[in-house]
Amino acid sequence: MSNGVVELAERAQLGLKRQVLRQLNHWEGAAQRLDDFEATAPPHAWAALERYVGVTLRAELKEARDQLRREALAVRAAYEACRSMADLERVAAQVERLADRYLQTELLVDFYVGAVRSRVNPELGAQLRACDVMAERAVGGALERLGRRVPPIMTYFKPGRGASILRPGTRLWDGSLSRVAAIKLTWHNRLQPTALTHECGHLVAGLTGWNDDFARALRTRLVDSVPLAAAQVPAWASEIAADSFAFACTGFAAIATLADVVSGHSAQVFRFIERDPHPIAYLRVLLGVEMCRRFYGMGPWDELADGWQALHPLADAPAFVAGLIVAITPVLPRIVDLALLTPMPAFAWRRLADIVDPQRVAPAALRQMRRDAGAAAFSSSHWIWSECLRLTALSGLRYATEPESGPQILQEQENWMVRLGNMTRQEQQAA
Repeated sequence: MSNGVVELAERAQLGLKRQVLRQLNHWEGAAQRLDDFEATAPPHAWAALERYVGVTLRAELKEARDQLRREALAVRAAYEACRSMADLERVAAQVERLADRYLQTELLVDFYVGAVRSRVNPELGAQLRACDVMAERAVGGALERLGRRVPPIMTYFKPGRGASILRPGTRLWDGSLSRVAAIKLTWHNRLQPTALTHECGHLVAGLTGWNDDFARALRTRLVDSVPLAAAQVPAWASEIAADSFAFACTGFAAIATLADVVSGHSAQVFRFIERDPHPIAYLRVLLGVEMCRRFYGMGPWDELADGWQALHPLADAPAFVAGLIVAITPVLPRIVDLALLTPMPAFAWRRLADIVDPQRVAPAALRQMRRDAGAAAFSSSHWIWSECLRLTALSGLRYATEPESGPQILQEQENWMVRLGNMTRQEQQAA
């Protein structure tokens, strides 16, 4: 090999070595500086989390960062051991993988730190703490009766139309499994947080195996009805289960708020997407009305159903969707019974209504609670701490049936949510 060729090879190896080192320095340094990213959520925002939630979340973030740094150290060691062009090429590929892992970890940190940062404003932070408490009550009320532990739960506000949940055990961007349940609530509905209980229903279902039990029950119990219903409804099991849980926790408020969220143009209300777990919005609202009828008899939900069907005439639906609706509507009462009044293995052969009793949020029960509490209902630490879910159900009931007082009702809800979120540990214990 001529001197010129050797010199060219040496230059190429030196150039690659410098490039690999430069990129390794960049991504290794970026991994070290992820601590700065976490610090973009100030201490008082972290303090707005329940302590055990904050501790769990910070441990998860630290573990993700430490794992990334261990990988960076391994790549650094491989670089230091390079002796040939082939070695450098292998390390170059490792640096590329390190860059991908960094970006995945950065997404994870950004997601959680962004959720914490939403608590920077004191009033919004208090509202989110109130939502944390309500979520813990909803989930705990079900899981503790089943002898299960309640996972750490945090809530956060984001723009958009609907809520969502990242459940514990979900595989995250960096490949790790989440330890914290993160529930996204929408800005527009933060003072009508019944969607919170829907997401809590997803959490309970995921932790107990309820979705599978319910889907199986739908397949076997609807098989003797309209075949089209038996074929389609089990695919909606997870969303129907979550809607049923929300109803059990907050009653008619959950149904009225759902109707407001899913209402829109006919194309939205009658939208059917194959393999989408969400039922057709038109049917979803009518199913909620059936829940109210089954447990509470006649009431304002009947007026809601009449208005819903008048606003969205079935004639506006595509032919296939209209046929599906016509086939499924007669079996809505049976679906309600399967969701709320059928013993399930996931619930130790109890019914959802035994785990979370919808009668506690019946209109009559809520009005009785208000009479019992009097003026203290929305101001007393005792009532706010012990009955936050039922107070939300009451506000939602009133908001749906007294629209002329809507702004006042929402202001009342906001006031007591802030009060709940600002309660000290001593006040909570005294309540």
